[in-house]
Amino acid sequence: MSEHSVGAAMDEPPGSSVLARGAVIATAMVFGLTYSLSAPLIAFDLAAMGLSEAVIGANAAMHAVGVLVTAVVLPRLVAKLGPRRLILMSIALSAVTLAAFPYMPAIWMWFVLRLFLGMAAEALFVTSETWINALSTESTRARSMAAYTAALSVGLALGPIILSLVGTEGVAPYLVGAAIALTAAVFVASPRVAAPHFDEPTVGNPVRFLRLAPLALGATMLNAAIETAGLSFLALYAIGLGWGEEHATRLMSVMMIGAIVLQLPIGWLGDTMDRRRLVILLAAASAVGAAVWPLALASTFATYALLFVWGGAFVGIYTIMITLVGSRFKGGDLVGIYAVSGLFWGLGALVGPLGAGIAMQLHVHGLAIFAALVCATFALAALRLRGSS
Repeated sequence: MSEHSVGAAMDEPPGSSVLARGAVIATAMVFGLTYSLSAPLIAFDLAAMGLSEAVIGANAAMHAVGVLVTAVVLPRLVAKLGPRRLILMSIALSAVTLAAFPYMPAIWMWFVLRLFLGMAAEALFVTSETWINALSTESTRARSMAAYTAALSVGLALGPIILSLVGTEGVAPYLVGAAIALTAAVFVASPRVAAPHFDEPTVGNPVRFLRLAPLALGATMLNAAIETAGLSFLALYAIGLGWGEEHATRLMSVMMIGAIVLQLPIGWLGDTMDRRRLVILLAAASAVGAAVWPLALASTFATYALLFVWGGAFVGIYTIMITLVGSRFKGGDLVGIYAVSGLFWGLGALVGPLGAGIAMQLHVHGLAIFAALVCATFALAALRLRGSS
């Protein structure tokens, strides 16, 4: 098995690398913000129309279908169109799709639009992640990926905040979302930003990419499973232990702040020590941290401190794993691995809330037990597969 695929080539004028890195990081933040704004907004509107939770869930699933469809063809699209053109096309599709939602008279059209949003999101996410890796040197790769992950987390955190300011009624929130999406195009379209060229992978079979990078895809699934489970159940878990609703809903914000703030020091560690060892340490720390949630929840201060650190450590697993992949693979193979990671993200987002929900039915501390077991399983897998990415 070859360690590297055909690389990405760039002709960079002076200073263009800094501009390109800023453009890609801005794209990640705007992508996260647009996604976190649109998902609850569409759900609120469908509920206001009197539609059942089953229909709302089916509509949300169309996003995953869009991701699946795009992941299959994305390596070829990136090789044919180039990252800049594909990102600009995806941003345009996101903006037009968001603006079109309020004007669609039939519900089935909302399903088609949600499919388009998923397709655009997958292309934006994978292409920007691959581009930032192409811009990174080996000595600073972990810090670059940490800045990328932190920007993505900032965007995800800002979406609900903007919705709370703009509201969820009428055309305005959709148009705001479309306008936000278009702001990323301003950065990427600049002629001073040099874009890499990626060759098409020799083989596009998703099974091949799973064999090439099992741990990286596992880390993506782990991240999605715990993140979606936490979003769904963390507040309910705290309320069940006697927390007030306002304080319980604040816990995800504390965890998200930790995920943002601690990525840069974790990225620095990733550039100064063995990255595989760091992944194992972060996974073990996440497992232990989740296991002591039941003890920490007896104290507000202890809970906030633990979740702040835990959020950073847990998201750090994903940051360092995509850094490892970026240091080992190049060009089309890197695009292919990141594209398949979208499928694993969807799978994790499916099994995470399901597994956590069952665990919470079986035990009052089911969420903590679920998170600890999943993180520990990943740590053991990382130890066993020491020669894989």
